[in-house]
Amino acid sequence: MSNTYGIELGEGAPALEARGVSVFYGDTEAVKGVSLAVPANKVVALIGPSGCGKSTLLRCFNRMNDLITSARVAGDVTFHGHTLYSDSVDPVEVRRRIGMVFQKPNPFPKSIFDNVAFGPRVNGFKGDLEGLVEESLRQAALWDEVSDRLSDSAYALSGGQQQRLCIARTLAVKPQVVLMDEPASALDPIATQRIEELIHTLKKDYTIVIVTHNMQQAARISDYTAFLDFGNLVEYGPTETIFTNPREERTEAYVTGRFG
Repeated sequence: MSNTYGIELGEGAPALEARGVSVFYGDTEAVKGVSLAVPANKVVALIGPSGCGKSTLLRCFNRMNDLITSARVAGDVTFHGHTLYSDSVDPVEVRRRIGMVFQKPNPFPKSIFDNVAFGPRVNGFKGDLEGLVEESLRQAALWDEVSDRLSDSAYALSGGQQQRLCIARTLAVKPQVVLMDEPASALDPIATQRIEELIHTLKKDYTIVIVTHNMQQAARISDYTAFLDFGNLVEYGPTETIFTNPREERTEAYVTGRFG
């Protein structure tokens, strides 16, 4: 039996929860009253056609939409029960605890080491920085490939390595949630497989929400899947159910490739 957010009862308190979230760009409503809960240490995939509101909803979870002048968010988003859109909440702290990996690798024009060390330095980290960089690169399954070239430019890495470096940079500030906006869409199949394997490993320590256009990828890596269309949440539930026995005809038509 599920509650109204598509999560099995007994799963425990959600790490993230959207309650009636709408997002407007000027007068255009891009996300329309979406409610869903994201359980801790699970992977939730957001799927749907281009322009359906997936990335906009994802950015609600760490207040990235605040950086868009025309954007306005209504409804509520909670993080372990605490509302994220309270006036007393610092959005910079929100983004430290809820990190984000973008569609295209975006390493800084710095060395591999300095990319990973950047966030901890900004946050005033006083511990073993070299150890933290190594730990983060190991978590991102990149250490063995770069351990002897940490002073090299991050731009010397392949696209897939750059994306894993960006993941390591995100992990270095010790977030609890990692948001990923189509993190493998610009990568070749081998690099994509590495990212998918990494996501499977990371969910032991992190809650992950991923936007993907790739149905097979969503089926492979996620525990729960939310299907959005025209800004509406059409269906949300366990991934196996969404792909093999969806309740909604629109969901079935999308996941089987009849539209989208």
